[in-house]
Amino acid sequence: WSRDCLQYRYSVDDPSERDIEDFAGVTAPMPGEGCKPITEGMLAAPKTFLEKRSWLRGVMAMSRIVEWHIVTFYLLSVLAFSHDLVWGWVYTLKVASGVFWLFNSLAICWGLLEVWSSYPGIHLSGTAIFGSVFVLVARFLILVYQTLYLTWTFGPGKGSYLGIEADATFWWWQYVWLSLLCMTPYILESLTNLFPVVTTMLFTSRNDYIQTFLNILFPISRLYTGKEMHESFGHTAVYVFFWATLIAWKLFFSYVFEVYSMVLPTIQLTDDYANFPDQSLLKMSLLLVLRWLPQFIVYCIDMSIWYAVWQAFAGTSVGFSDHLGDIRSIKDIRNSFGRAPEHFCAKMLSPDAGSRRGSSGSILASDGNSMEHLDSRKQSLSNPNLAEGQSLLGNDPHKLQGYVNRLLDVRIQKWVMFSTVWNEVIDHFREEDLISNLERDYMKFSRFDGFSQAIYLPVFQTAGVVEESLALLERPGDDDEHASDDTLFAPICNHVTMRTAVSEVWELGCYVLLKLLGPVHNDDAVYIMNYVLKWVESGTVCDHVKITQMRGVVQSLIQLVGVLSKGVSRRKPAASRRSTGKPKARKEPSGPPARGIRRAISANSLASAEALESTRPALAEDVVIIDALRDSTRDKFRALINSIKGMMNASNPESKDVMDRLTFALSMENGFFWDDAYASDALDDFARSGIVKSVLTKLKGLVACHPDEVEPKSKEARRRLTFFVNSLFMDMPNAPSIHDMFSWNVLTPYYKESVTLSKGELETRKDALGVSTMLYLQTLFKADWANFLERLGLQDEEKVWNKKYAAETRQWASIRAQTLNRTVSGMMYYEKALRLLANMERLDEDTTNDLMGEKFGYIVSCQVYGQQKKDQDPKAEDIENLMHRFPHMRVAYIDSVRDIRSGQMAFYSCLVKSHSNEIQEVYRVRLPCNPILGEGKPENQNHAMIFSRGEFVQTIDMNQDGYFEEALKMRNALQEFAKRDGPMPITILGLREHIFTGSVSSLANYMALQETSFVTLGQRVLTKPLCIRLHYGHPDVFDKLFFITRGGISKSSKGINLSEDIFAGYNNAIRGGQVAFKEYIQVGKGRDVGMSQIYQFEAKLSQGAGEQSLSRDVYRMCHRLDFSRLLSYYFGGIGHYFSNVLTVLTVYVVIYLMAILALYDLEKIGDRLITPMGTVQMLLGGLGLLQTIPLFSTLGVERGWWASFRELVQIFATGGPLHFMFHIQTKANYMTQTILVGGAKYRPTGRGFVTQHTPMDEQYRFFASSHLYLGVEMGALLIIMGIYTEAGQYFGRTWSLWLASLSFLASPFWFNPLTFDWNIVTADYAKWFAWMTAKSGGATRSWSVWWNEENGFYKKMPMRSKLWFVIKSTLFLCIAEGVARSSLLEADMTINKPMIPVSFVVAAIVVFFVLWWLLSMVEHLMPYPVRRTIGIVIGIGLMTTITTIFIEDSNCIRYGLAAYYAIGAMCQLGLLAGSKFVKTFYFVHDLVCGHIIFIPLFLLAILQIPHHIQTWLLYQNALSSDVVVSNILRYARKSQESGGTTAPNEDLVEQISELRKLLYKQEQMIESMGGGSSLGLNRSNASTDAITKLIGQQSQEPMQIQPNVYARQTMTGPVGMGGRTYSASTLDVWGDMAMGDDAQSGYQVTPLQVPSHSSTGARDFTFTQPTDMPPR
Repeated sequence: WSRDCLQYRYSVDDPSERDIEDFAGVTAPMPGEGCKPITEGMLAAPKTFLEKRSWLRGVMAMSRIVEWHIVTFYLLSVLAFSHDLVWGWVYTLKVASGVFWLFNSLAICWGLLEVWSSYPGIHLSGTAIFGSVFVLVARFLILVYQTLYLTWTFGPGKGSYLGIEADATFWWWQYVWLSLLCMTPYILESLTNLFPVVTTMLFTSRNDYIQTFLNILFPISRLYTGKEMHESFGHTAVYVFFWATLIAWKLFFSYVFEVYSMVLPTIQLTDDYANFPDQSLLKMSLLLVLRWLPQFIVYCIDMSIWYAVWQAFAGTSVGFSDHLGDIRSIKDIRNSFGRAPEHFCAKMLSPDAGSRRGSSGSILASDGNSMEHLDSRKQSLSNPNLAEGQSLLGNDPHKLQGYVNRLLDVRIQKWVMFSTVWNEVIDHFREEDLISNLERDYMKFSRFDGFSQAIYLPVFQTAGVVEESLALLERPGDDDEHASDDTLFAPICNHVTMRTAVSEVWELGCYVLLKLLGPVHNDDAVYIMNYVLKWVESGTVCDHVKITQMRGVVQSLIQLVGVLSKGVSRRKPAASRRSTGKPKARKEPSGPPARGIRRAISANSLASAEALESTRPALAEDVVIIDALRDSTRDKFRALINSIKGMMNASNPESKDVMDRLTFALSMENGFFWDDAYASDALDDFARSGIVKSVLTKLKGLVACHPDEVEPKSKEARRRLTFFVNSLFMDMPNAPSIHDMFSWNVLTPYYKESVTLSKGELETRKDALGVSTMLYLQTLFKADWANFLERLGLQDEEKVWNKKYAAETRQWASIRAQTLNRTVSGMMYYEKALRLLANMERLDEDTTNDLMGEKFGYIVSCQVYGQQKKDQDPKAEDIENLMHRFPHMRVAYIDSVRDIRSGQMAFYSCLVKSHSNEIQEVYRVRLPCNPILGEGKPENQNHAMIFSRGEFVQTIDMNQDGYFEEALKMRNALQEFAKRDGPMPITILGLREHIFTGSVSSLANYMALQETSFVTLGQRVLTKPLCIRLHYGHPDVFDKLFFITRGGISKSSKGINLSEDIFAGYNNAIRGGQVAFKEYIQVGKGRDVGMSQIYQFEAKLSQGAGEQSLSRDVYRMCHRLDFSRLLSYYFGGIGHYFSNVLTVLTVYVVIYLMAILALYDLEKIGDRLITPMGTVQMLLGGLGLLQTIPLFSTLGVERGWWASFRELVQIFATGGPLHFMFHIQTKANYMTQTILVGGAKYRPTGRGFVTQHTPMDEQYRFFASSHLYLGVEMGALLIIMGIYTEAGQYFGRTWSLWLASLSFLASPFWFNPLTFDWNIVTADYAKWFAWMTAKSGGATRSWSVWWNEENGFYKKMPMRSKLWFVIKSTLFLCIAEGVARSSLLEADMTINKPMIPVSFVVAAIVVFFVLWWLLSMVEHLMPYPVRRTIGIVIGIGLMTTITTIFIEDSNCIRYGLAAYYAIGAMCQLGLLAGSKFVKTFYFVHDLVCGHIIFIPLFLLAILQIPHHIQTWLLYQNALSSDVVVSNILRYARKSQESGGTTAPNEDLVEQISELRKLLYKQEQMIESMGGGSSLGLNRSNASTDAITKLIGQQSQEPMQIQPNVYARQTMTGPVGMGGRTYSASTLDVWGDMAMGDDAQSGYQVTPLQVPSHSSTGARDFTFTQPTDMPPR
């Protein structure tokens, strides 16, 4: 920046021409300054960097890494030769000193490349030019003398040079002293690599001498950026140790397997050259280069393999130290649940929260009751038969309160706070339909008003604990008869969960029993319970009770609770009470009875019974009340009482008293067990009370449920719960109060993707398979769909599209796809979480609302929302609906308005919000011009940045998701910015991602696992210990103030900033920021799930990496980082793509080397035995295997090592290696193409679901240039090599190359559904052949147009890039020459004279080709029959003559093969020159390649078995998640066969539905009338059998039902749900149909009449109704 910047105006248009009144003169120029637009100044400004499109740019950026590989390879080679040639250490040292010459030569190369990169157009200062020239000249002079001295060192023993006569040692020392001069910079740099802070001190020094020195010799120091990029010494020591150990192992491995193995062949070649005459030096040198080249390339690659291994080790250790994966299952949650509230309150609640201040009233009492009121209602046991708040035990001193508190032994306040949040989380799971109502009840903490405890543990935590307690009590002991309570109950009392569960069973069980027994039995029941409490308090339980009989009591209780919970939920209470008698009022007992009081109490109860009996009306005796629930409850209750009596110790007086009271309760005529009206009323009271149902559910879970039964079935719910609980035990900053927390905004860029899926989108069958998105989602999320219907209270799936439920249905589907709705819904959980936390801090609603706007904001940058609004696009309406749902959400967009005066477009950045259900504009900011300069997404983010008000900005992509339980931790995460872990401030906070698209197919699973490894373990290691994590993408949080003053969060230049996210990381690194990465909070992310989508995604990333390697950001950062961090950046980022390019280059070099050596008989060295080169194959195979180690470690830490191993086996079994090898070539191809030609562009990959089969012509267009040609080329070379090789061990030397060729050719088809189905293959072939032969219609319709587009880039290619293709053409010519001169199929023409002269046949072939060419010129003038006939004749003639020449002269086969390669070379050169004649030859080549692929496909389709194997393996990942994708595919295939590619006939659907309802109603009526085999109603019925056969049809033929078949129902009563309705494919398409309430007694049934209709394809049928109804 300089003062000259003020001479320009910001906007392009002239302010004087604006149609804006500027009264204040704000936009007017300052006095004395010009008003030229800034664009003129930018054009005239000198450039400081040129992004030249060449591999050399990347090499310059990574020059230190290239240099390191060359130097170390040389030193290892010296070591290897010294071992075999038995050099002494002195001579070895002299040879090794040649490394100084290498260093100087490379430094001169880098200097010359700097000159190349600066010309033309770079502005350089005088000092920079002087410094560069001085360094180059000085180094060149030193190099000259180094060369001379080194030559004389290895010259004759004595010699006179430069007038000095001296031996070799003298000249070697001269060489060493001179070399030290040029090595000084390297020595100093190595010190600064160990102490990076020294470099920062030098670069930021104010000393003039130091700055002058740096300006001349280190030009990068003149830049404003890159001044402070060091790490603390502690961090430096750790990552230097990481790389020191890795490099040591790499050098050892490379020496043994890559370098040493080449010593012997090298010595043999040079030995032959030295000792045999007529040996060519050029030939020997060429052979040496060819043999060493693959080894050197592998040497450059293999470090990436070892980095993956070291990364896995480091990531695992860091993960364990961060407590990742401590909790992996629901069982682990149970074990850690007791510690969770303590950690939760310590970390996630601020000091202002209720648990710290000692009050929880606002949390506990929904009606606003104070804590004091709550305390007054707390009692040891709630007696439902007494007045509200009256203590059950009266003034009894032995209350349960102290006992319960001792049992819990935790701080109840913290449990209350934790339970509030936990219940909110579970409620959100239910809202998202991850769990059912029952699962929700089992997972939540319970609260019962007026009970002794504030909260009761969730059933999932206490289920099965009572059983464990019983097992402990029944364990064999030494002296069970005389065991004391303390000894017997010690294991239970010492286990918090057991103590809690036992106390809960006691309290809730007593409540249920008291409520059930009612007031008549109240006194007896209370006295019995008081006795038990007295025994517990005095520690004499063992004296009064037979502990061994406890299990029988519990079993009886389980049966009673089971009957009650099942019956009460369905019971409908009577309108009025049946029992009219009232018991006499009695004085409440004051405490446990003394001995001898039993008789008096019993008499009192008898008196009460007599009074009740006398007041009962006589009429009641004649009424018989039928109540099945009452009878079964009595039976179970009696069994319970009898088991309690059996448990009592009859020899003890108090126990005997209890037994007597139980016996008396069973015999009371006016009590529960004999008075029908009284018992039925008690059960009616049960059914009316909501709290009783909750208590029953809780009690049933406590005593009757196994732990497995109460766990959530949803894998997603289990995963989220385990992660949430695990994160509580991880290291996170303590939460500040809502007032003191940092503020932040979430920013999501959106273009034109789906917002909320409409009914049309969900039900339309877009693809050829006929699978609608809705059907796909219902099948994929089967359990979620059932939960959704349960939540809406629907049993008829067809009603989901009613007006009342349509919006909910669209929402359900949208949050399971990659839509904007899903992202917005997830991000707005932040507001819900903040509101909950504010409530826990007891803030009032007004304060909370104010703080919401201050602390959090969500901006969706909908770039084209304005245009969508004008076009009345439904997506605009969906966006507005989101704003209405979430009033704190804002939408920013770019609006364009045409200026009336000038006629030009004016652009505005606008912000809108929802206010009173109206869309209201908040801001409108004029922009200088159209802001979309590059790909669109960066500008979309940048223009919305001005509308954010928080201190931090979190960028969220449109394919991401948020979770409520994770949103609670966001204020903790923001506190990371207040910490400082190193010399630089934290400016970017990275968060963990969960890939949620892995369950769709094996392909999606590969992508999800690959991404999971990258976004967890990869980012973890880059942060700690390597300290080089950058911003690779969303959902990172930025320090907004830091970034808006340093260029923003996105760079938007077209092409170069294709991967716009990473440039924020580069910008951050070179401007002194630090990146943190935390894994205690996660965000969901969707990934691509189809072959083509993944291909485009990988292509985009590879092109982005190619563009990055040319950029100034990478160049400057790489020259400024210390060497260890540079290695970390390279191998952890861009180097991955370079390694892929080098891997494919290695394959090329190895395969051509092996073929050429075999063709030219050079495999032998002289007459020695051939030693096959197997190390390269081993390394190529290892590259794939060892790359899976990070994935194994990632899954091992979080899921367990056995689960991780199974996942890896599954990946290999389903073809995973093919997928990963395929994409090595994808990355290599697109990165190479980008660097050589350019053309990088953003590739929208789509967010949809992929189950459809992609046609062959589309697959060929996608993959031909990048994969299929290479696969065919490799296969052909391997066959040629196999024919000519004499080395043996063919498979051992080529297996990895064949695997690569197979992966390139087979992957697009293996991962394409239904590829091996015969009908599909034949249709694909016809489509492909039509595409090949078509002449026009666009690239998708014609091979000709596609070929022109695909190869158009050759014209734009610079000459230096064309050299690579010239080299390839040379290799083709070498193969052609080798084949032609070989003896393959050689025939002696002198012995076997041909019947037809070869020259005649060749002439005929030429004539036919000429006729074909003439026909193509004039065919448009001929009638179709003539043209067709002549074409057929010429075709037959060509085939005949070509076959004849091969039969007559077998040499022609060899010449033909050679000609194929020679023509290939000529065509490659012709393509570079822009010649059109080559197109015909490429057409023939594509025909050949296509048939090479199709012939195996036809053979596999004939076998049929591969088709089924492919479908199972491709979707086995989905199958394991209860997703029957094969059914979808089968349904789709049948739909295709029957022409069902459009939406189903609605009349047909409705008709099937009605028929099914009709049938089920008939069955329900018969069943409700008590029908059974004994009544003769179980007979077969012709009409019902006909309908059953029709509806349940499962034949493979399409089902035909005429539209005029109908049925009307004329009955009142329950509507049933029958068997499934099946489509012709046997897939349950329509789902569960309508079903009303369960049948109740007393319904009147009207006979059902169904008119009979006859129609084609449906049998006549009628319904008949039985005349005699059996009694109820």
